[in-house]
Amino acid sequence: MGREKRVEAARRWQNSRVILEDPASTYIDEGVAIGTGTTIGPNTQLRGRTRIGKDCRIDGSAYLSDAELGDRVHLKFSVVISESTVGNDAVIGPFAHLRPGTSLADRVHIGNFVETKKAVIGEGTKANHLIYLGDVTIGRDTNVGAGTITCNYDGFEKHPTVIGDRVQVGSDTTLVAPVNLGNDVYVATATTVRHDVPAGALVYNERRERVRKGWTEQKRKQMKRGKR
Repeated sequence: MGREKRVEAARRWQNSRVILEDPASTYIDEGVAIGTGTTIGPNTQLRGRTRIGKDCRIDGSAYLSDAELGDRVHLKFSVVISESTVGNDAVIGPFAHLRPGTSLADRVHIGNFVETKKAVIGEGTKANHLIYLGDVTIGRDTNVGAGTITCNYDGFEKHPTVIGDRVQVGSDTTLVAPVNLGNDVYVATATTVRHDVPAGALVYNERRERVRKGWTEQKRKQMKRGKR
């Protein structure tokens, strides 16, 4: 789409009570639909059959292709969404990537450097930092801690992970699919989960913590002797 057509399209959207903060850097395909009261930041591309609800906020540098957003969705800076749906009042980003097959319910939070693929995520669930969620179904009001990954590919096939409602997944958790976590499960930090966990259980790996007192001073002395 050339500059003149973009400017003409921008006027049409603004007449429909859509705010384009920088029309010159905004690309909107003809098949796109945008609800009233939505604000779109600069360097945004809306492609294909993308649908955006009312009163949404796209901060900028976003790329949406065949995506569907509900009402009052906030896309923070630099979000990529392809062939995915997002429910009302969700908050996504910054620097998040929703790949095809992702479906987010209302009030889901997907944070910075989080990637999803074929992920169905329930209402009010949060995955806020440095996470990969692939081939996964997650219930409502669950919290997924930083550094968590679903190990969905064994080198031959993809396998599913199922996480229930109100689950607390500790940081640095590895979920080796196929695996099922029941409702109200607690996963301790730095746990590798290889087997199904029943509802209400705590799952953890025993790892003995060792402390060597005075190690740093001894190491420095050793290094100094080696430099002589």
